[in-house]
Amino acid sequence: MFISLEGLEACGKSTQVEMLVSRLKVEVEVYREPGGTGVGEAVRHLLLHAKEGEGMSAEAELLLYTASRAQIVREKILPALKAGKWVICDRYLDSTVAYQGAARKLAMAAVKTINGFAVGGVMPDKTFILDVLPKTSRARVLARSGQLDRIEREDLSFYERVRDGYLALAKEEPGRCILIDGEGDIASIHQKIWQALENTIKAIG
Repeated sequence: MFISLEGLEACGKSTQVEMLVSRLKVEVEVYREPGGTGVGEAVRHLLLHAKEGEGMSAEAELLLYTASRAQIVREKILPALKAGKWVICDRYLDSTVAYQGAARKLAMAAVKTINGFAVGGVMPDKTFILDVLPKTSRARVLARSGQLDRIEREDLSFYERVRDGYLALAKEEPGRCILIDGEGDIASIHQKIWQALENTIKAIG
């Protein structure tokens, strides 16, 4: 199976990925976006940390995120799936729909077309969207130690648009996207994800 986890900054994705991996009794490959390959990590640095990325246009941002995605699909994700492994991704194409489409206000049709070209039909079986309030996300980000990256420095209204994008996705694709309340305790969130995953596994036999 191919599983992705999505949500606002500091929504708890990475923690839930670790908990899933520790509980699954199958061989799992875990990747993050952007990144996961030599090309992807270089693009990640440009997108989030490099001074050259400051003032980047929304269109350039969209294309860089999807370039990183195109590479990891072909170099890592697709070979792993073909080898019979499970794949869990900390962010995938839905992040681009929410962040560059909804929050950057780019034409959604163009975003989805470019996304589709980048992934070449490789889609998650299930996507868990950890839903937290923008103010919760912002508070958690500011509580972290270290310098904030370019996306983490966005204002509250940006995060509100991102959340709206994710909520819209959950309504558009209820079969794939499962909305999980991310405001609860870590163990409860994990149990909700695990239950949904068990139901999916039973359904596909």
